Amino acid sequence: MKLEVFEGKTKEDALNLALESLNAKESEIFYTEEEVKGKLFKAATYKVNAIKISEIAEFLKEKLAELLKNMNIDCKFESSVRDEQINIKMYSDKNSILIGKNGQTLMAIQTILRQMVHNEIGMYPYILLDVENYKEKKISNLERNAKRIAKEVLKTKIDVSLDNMNSYERRIVHNVLTKFKNISTESVGEEPNRHIVIKYVETKDMEEE
Repeated sequence: MKLEVFEGKTKEDALNLALESLNAKESEIFYTEEEVKGKLFKAATYKVNAIKISEIAEFLKEKLAELLKNMNIDCKFESSVRDEQINIKMYSDKNSILIGKNGQTLMAIQTILRQMVHNEIGMYPYILLDVENYKEKKISNLERNAKRIAKEVLKTKIDVSLDNMNSYERRIVHNVLTKFKNISTESVGEEPNRHIVIKYVETKDMEEE
């Protein structure tokens, strides 16, 4: 697995060249852009380093299989790519071991996999590693709880601090509350004690009234 490099006069040219060469849509690749300074009397050019997300997914499945083998765990898994996120779901008769206390083992495996990709291509992909439906249920509960608290904040107009969460869980809360009118979310604190505060905010319309 490696990045392919494409160069053009503009960012758009370099990106279009990458998409054409990889035979992919923009949503199907991970890429970085950089400006290449031109030498004397020469204009700058642009470079795109790109790789297909499906190739990263295959790399992850290979490395995950190695990790599970070293853990003496027989496991089947399936993968999919959605909204630039690589989803891998595991099925085993040792689910409790794979999940660990409060999902810590699962998160550790996910972190290891992301680091492996970064070591290869210098990028951290979006990965959702799950054991059957463990994370799906956790996400559902997290979203439901965030909405419930947001409704309380709307009624009381009093800010509420949630429990400490990892960056993935915080992103879920931020996203699920983006459409709540008069509600804003803010991440505060330092890792591993970083958490979200759900706040009541006045809109301009209400202020004018």
